[in-house]
Amino acid sequence: MSESAQQSPPAQPKGEKAWQIVWTLAWPAVALNSLQTVNSLLDRFFIQSLEPAALTAVGGAITILFLFMSISFMMGTAATALVSRFFGARNFEEMRTATGKCLSLAVYMGIGLSVLAVPVAKLGAMAFVPADAVDAQRLMVEYLSIFAFSLPALNLIQTLAGSLRGIGDTKSPMMLSGIQIVLHILLNYLLIFPTRVTEAGLTIPGAGMGLPGAALALTISAWISAVAYIWWASKTELKVSFTMLPPGMEWTKRILRIALPSGAHSMIRVTAMMAFTAILAVVPHGAEAVAAIAVGFSIESLAFMPAFGLSVSAAALVGQSLGMKNPDRAERLGWTASHHAAVVSTIVAILLFVFSDKMALAIIPQQPEVAAMAASYIRFIAATETFFAYAMVTMGGMQGAGDTRRPMVLSLFSLWGFRIPAAVIFALAPQQEILNIALPVGFAMGANGCWLAMSLSQVVMGTASIMLFKKGLWKHSVV
Repeated sequence: MSESAQQSPPAQPKGEKAWQIVWTLAWPAVALNSLQTVNSLLDRFFIQSLEPAALTAVGGAITILFLFMSISFMMGTAATALVSRFFGARNFEEMRTATGKCLSLAVYMGIGLSVLAVPVAKLGAMAFVPADAVDAQRLMVEYLSIFAFSLPALNLIQTLAGSLRGIGDTKSPMMLSGIQIVLHILLNYLLIFPTRVTEAGLTIPGAGMGLPGAALALTISAWISAVAYIWWASKTELKVSFTMLPPGMEWTKRILRIALPSGAHSMIRVTAMMAFTAILAVVPHGAEAVAAIAVGFSIESLAFMPAFGLSVSAAALVGQSLGMKNPDRAERLGWTASHHAAVVSTIVAILLFVFSDKMALAIIPQQPEVAAMAASYIRFIAATETFFAYAMVTMGGMQGAGDTRRPMVLSLFSLWGFRIPAAVIFALAPQQEILNIALPVGFAMGANGCWLAMSLSQVVMGTASIMLFKKGLWKHSVV
């Protein structure tokens, strides 16, 4: 008799506390994402000490980074949906098979993305960095060309992290990715800067590579972490054994049925961000605006990273509950995670609003013009961060159920249907040309018009996602 046949879905525990269940899974993810935020802020702090073109290059590169990472995230989403459903049903044989197949497909996708990275980087540099910022364009291509080598490792990490979360283990990804982040920070310090002597007379070695050193630090730390993930996952209930054998057509279709809408969801967000950055590049002081959004994202993440952690918790718990044949539990836990995310994000957003100027200037003290723009971004976006928190967690719950199509359509509507047209109208002036078309109307608000459009689109996204989750069609998803 198979292992899965000997097990039956567990009954719902009596008297379980929804908030306790949610936070048991969420707090390690919140802690990890908080560490990632610190890592991002330190990145910006290190880079701002280089030539001004470096920060503009990173601002332009963000959209390309999101593009490639969206593939990694979609494989993690598919792994969580499949593994959590099988784990909830106590079907361990299928759970382990699903993990191995997702892992194999993720690595092949990572190799393919590595090949595409350089030509995409060159196109992106021309599109997202102002034409007169030649040094920034060159640095952006160099940065992304080195980053390309990390993509197979990053895909592997996201897939195994998603699988571990599917079995309710969020502590292992916290520890493994936490070690990666610490290593990344250390390598950043050693590779970006040249050898130097401190005031105490201590000599600190350094490669003096500048911005390419930051990309190399990310790549090295990613591969070390990927090896650690494989080793650790082999000792868990997943019993992972790495293989380069293709996953086969049947499993590829099964995985992609979940992953592709999730990937399309991410692609919609990324391409919208590309268009948004392209609009920023043509507003007055476009180079500073592009640099400011990189800093602004890093600061904003202090508000939305707790919601991201609760989204991870919601995805795993919804999938497990549906595997238990208990959709009511899935809905209750999903709403608990959403409400808690909204409360935490609101509190943090208020603090960011009040201290936006001081925080931005603390991160990039050598570029006060960029800091002022970043602070303005934070004030606009903090006003509607509560809606973004609801959007993240409710969409995460739907994706955990295997319903990745509705979040995709929602993103298409709120980003391409609302954010981008609003950014064009608010930011640009009447008769200003975009795509060789003269605008008949425009408010000429510059970068602030872009920030306003992004803030309002969060209201649209959050409101619609709440309505979709409440409707409950995700409960009937088949994985």
